[in-house]
Amino acid sequence: MTEAGMRKATAASQPLLAFVLIIVVSLAQAGRLLVVPVDGSHWTGVKAVAEELGRRGHSVVVVIPEASLRLGPSKHCTTKVFPVSFTKSTIEAMHSTHMEMFRGNQTFLQWVSVYLKTMSNVIQLMTTTVENLLHNEELISYLRDQNFDALLTDPLMPIGVILAEYLGLPSVYMLRGFPCELYPSVTGCPSPPSFVPRLLTHSTDRMSFGQRLGNTLLSMLEPLLCKAYFWSFDGLASRILQRDVTVVDMMRGASLRLIRYDFTFEFPRPLMPNMVLVGGINCAVRSALPKDLETFVNGSGEHGFVVFTLGSMVSQMPEDKAQCFFEAFRQIPQRVLWRYTGPVPTNVPENVKLMKWLPQNDLLGHPKARAFVTHAGTHGIYEGICNAVPMVMLPLFGDQSDNVQRMVVRGVGEMLNIYDITVEQIVTTLNKVINDSSYKDKIMKLSAVHKDRPVEPLDLAVFWTEFVMRHKGADHLRPAAHDLNWIQYHSLDVISLLVVIIVTVVIVIVKSCRFCIRMCFRGKSQKRKKE
Repeated sequence: MTEAGMRKATAASQPLLAFVLIIVVSLAQAGRLLVVPVDGSHWTGVKAVAEELGRRGHSVVVVIPEASLRLGPSKHCTTKVFPVSFTKSTIEAMHSTHMEMFRGNQTFLQWVSVYLKTMSNVIQLMTTTVENLLHNEELISYLRDQNFDALLTDPLMPIGVILAEYLGLPSVYMLRGFPCELYPSVTGCPSPPSFVPRLLTHSTDRMSFGQRLGNTLLSMLEPLLCKAYFWSFDGLASRILQRDVTVVDMMRGASLRLIRYDFTFEFPRPLMPNMVLVGGINCAVRSALPKDLETFVNGSGEHGFVVFTLGSMVSQMPEDKAQCFFEAFRQIPQRVLWRYTGPVPTNVPENVKLMKWLPQNDLLGHPKARAFVTHAGTHGIYEGICNAVPMVMLPLFGDQSDNVQRMVVRGVGEMLNIYDITVEQIVTTLNKVINDSSYKDKIMKLSAVHKDRPVEPLDLAVFWTEFVMRHKGADHLRPAAHDLNWIQYHSLDVISLLVVIIVTVVIVIVKSCRFCIRMCFRGKSQKRKKE
């Protein structure tokens, strides 16, 4: 081969060599990640990060119970299934209690009773899951032998929190929030009740005096709510770890927290260095629409179509409620795709397509999408924001009513009460968000702001997870607030000392003044007597 030919061959092989070098370096730096997800919609964001890390060459092991609603095998990941002492039908029966919360003829006490019953069942199920995993000696031995670099979990169900402590692994949390306000105690992050609204208050960050008073009182009760929520887990963790410990104590040791919101959704609030905003992480997962759906939505013409789903956990409702929606959809010109598995009436409107599952994000990304009827879960809210689709929101439970408040304030959607909804309300509200251009204009602006960022949320979450894996934690981001007690954190000792000093100075000044005044008057009285 001539010298010129050798140069050409070398030049042609350089891209291939560079690619091989990248692969070799990636494999050399590949880490080992343990993933402990939570069932339901909480799995969506964690799954996206786990699969992307697996695609990039990391060894990712996902541990799931054999009975669940949505958990299952993931691409590029190894899935380990452990047996549990309940079945999928147990979970389905538990979630059927949500149906009772749809009934509009309940008194407040009846509604509270159903809610508390549901929460009790959820906590009992989670406690059982934790026990079944941590008492599975074979699986725990396998996990210990893998020498993982980090653990990724959602701390709503603290199975991953306890497992990370048990295996001595640095942990990465992905979460929207807690059933109670744990940010101050767990992250050391200030959370002033003057402008940070508490869960279920339905307040904005601009509160009246009465709202601030209620918000402050609720913030004082939150430690008790947290203690009640995690009480059963505290005892279990102490038995497993053979030392007195609480879930809140273990959560303070997290290396990093991937927070599933940003400030196009949430109201501005303080953050700590180890809190990374990854709102909209699920929007990056897209696929082409199946042909039948593509044909259906393209056939909607200039009127477009509406997407209707109440999330991963609720796919049906009482027949009287469902009939309201069927009648309402009959009266609008748009086509409707509805995730619904309940009883199907004989006279389903021609413009309605019922599905057991629908590709929500892919449908919302279609240019003919006109409105999104949602339960206002954070994943659905962000898919509405990412795709700039106005929303009609039907909050069911948890933080959904607070999510709705944040969207209504921004003018990108309207709220309906599922408990006393009527056909007229549905039709009027849908026509309003579809035909009033202000909703579309505001959601497009909000979407543009959300997308204007240097790094995509999924890439950001992957980077910081890899960071924790490479460095076995992120101790340099841990605030010293974790080492302070409540008095020190709020500087009450300093304030007390300053108050004592000020009071002492004031007393000394007052007494000195009184002494001077007395001496002056005494001198004058003595002078008068001499005269």
